[in-house]
Amino acid sequence: MTVPSDKVTFLQVVRWLFAKALGRTDATGLPNFKQGRSRGRLVLAVFILCFAIISGRIIQLAAFDQGYDRIRTSSTVNVRIPRPDIVDRSGFVLATDLRSGSMFANPRKVNDIDEAIELLTPHLPNLDVKKLRKKLKSKKGFVWVKREVTPRLQETLHDLGIAGFGFRNETRRIYPMGALGAHVLGFVDVDSVGLAGIEKYLDDRGRLFAASLADPHKAAAAPVELSVDVRVQHGLTEELKRAVKKFKAKGALGIVMDAKTGEVVAASSLPDFNPNDPKDALKKDRINRFTGGVFEMGSVFKAVTFAMAFDKGTVNLGSRFDVRAPLKAGGSRIDDFHPQRRILTVPEVFTYSSNIGTAKMALGVGIVEHQAFLKKFGFFERLRTEVPEAAAPLRPRRWGTVSTMTASFGHGISVQPLQLVAAAAALVNGGRLITPTFLKRDAELVASHSRQVLRAETSRKMRYLFRLNVEKGTGRKAKAEGYAVGGKTGTAEKVVRGRYSKKHRFNSFLGAFPMDDPRYVLVVSIDEPQPLPETHGYATSGWNAVPTAGKVISRIAPLLGLRPRTEPVTADGILNARLGG
Repeated sequence: MTVPSDKVTFLQVVRWLFAKALGRTDATGLPNFKQGRSRGRLVLAVFILCFAIISGRIIQLAAFDQGYDRIRTSSTVNVRIPRPDIVDRSGFVLATDLRSGSMFANPRKVNDIDEAIELLTPHLPNLDVKKLRKKLKSKKGFVWVKREVTPRLQETLHDLGIAGFGFRNETRRIYPMGALGAHVLGFVDVDSVGLAGIEKYLDDRGRLFAASLADPHKAAAAPVELSVDVRVQHGLTEELKRAVKKFKAKGALGIVMDAKTGEVVAASSLPDFNPNDPKDALKKDRINRFTGGVFEMGSVFKAVTFAMAFDKGTVNLGSRFDVRAPLKAGGSRIDDFHPQRRILTVPEVFTYSSNIGTAKMALGVGIVEHQAFLKKFGFFERLRTEVPEAAAPLRPRRWGTVSTMTASFGHGISVQPLQLVAAAAALVNGGRLITPTFLKRDAELVASHSRQVLRAETSRKMRYLFRLNVEKGTGRKAKAEGYAVGGKTGTAEKVVRGRYSKKHRFNSFLGAFPMDDPRYVLVVSIDEPQPLPETHGYATSGWNAVPTAGKVISRIAPLLGLRPRTEPVTADGILNARLGG
């Protein structure tokens, strides 16, 4: 076979080879292109196509294998690395991992399904036999039989020696304090995936395996330190439980927050659940009320309206309001619960909790300025914290005169209770609105999470009113000897079938202590308390939420390091000292 050597190109050689293969050569041995041109082109095209397919498949397999390895490695790491412990601010363990075994089967290796089930059922009385039989007939390579068995049961099942069955080591999440702080902590599913609370936050933020991702055999990540104090959490929860039982209430909530750092020291919502067995967490009444629900907070919201009027300069402590007649609001009337039918000073409007006086105060500021002020405090936006359950505020779509009047005393606008606590902190701490946190916060980071929203003078006046209300007003039953409590009461009628019901109330006390230098703010709310003989048939907040708050403060203040003081702290003393200083 001879190929011309002069002026021969690579393409000619390829053509010659294809022609030879097709038997299309002349007597000289050179390709007869006229005879084989069409078939040669076809073969060449097929050759190029096959080459492209093979090359593409190689690239695809390489990419797939790499992705598969990534997925497999990630899955292995997530299973093998335990979740970090969750501890309170003092280091008490609130959530940790416990190793346990789980039984699985390889249906392809099970010799006798009936015999296997017969051997297992005496030791696993709750085993779903029908479901297991279906799994074992599936001929899959892996099926779960029983998750999280005790070491003793694992040994017993292992000794049965059933072919095709084995065990895999897993970790089980346990909560040593049981239901305490359940709505803050949240819970995980059987695969240790966070479903609510801080547990879900850890997964969502990718912090779960940060400290040991490089080596799955190392210990878990460093403990996550919460701002919660387990002692205060216990005291708050116990007092709320007693109140719910005493007043036959539907539920309750309480929040205690550091007014200077924004750290949530305790947060409780009742009814609660045990995260070790979280099936009850799915019940409707187990909602996280302090961030996962929004409520019309009632007259405690008046504190925000007073602060607005002071800060805008439309009202001062010497201003007076005529509350002798109800106000017309659309087709309804705004009146006071205990009408005085006279002209009241600003402190009297606060201590008598006058709806009429507060509504006039808001109208004096104006609709536009009222909305702007509420926006500045974040009441028109969803508050986001480390607890993922966060409800968005509800407000009127069209905000007019009536909306300003009703919102001024806490109706027609619904907010998270934690939002109101954050606002209360700004009212008493000098005017700085601090973003709440459930994690332990360094003191030097507080400034980066806060902003000035009120003048310091406004904050001084609010401290005076808060203390005055506990001395002489509707908050008298919140007194805790030695701790100079101040605050505002609120009784909000709930909407039932589209109308406000006088028999369904959401009662609250929004307070702070000690009022000469407020360190902590709190809210205590009781959902639908019932009247009792000892309350003379009344079910307003002054008879239930307020005394409950007083008991909470008396119980937790010593735990927070506050010593009771024997010298009196009066409202006038606070005002004169602060304004003169």
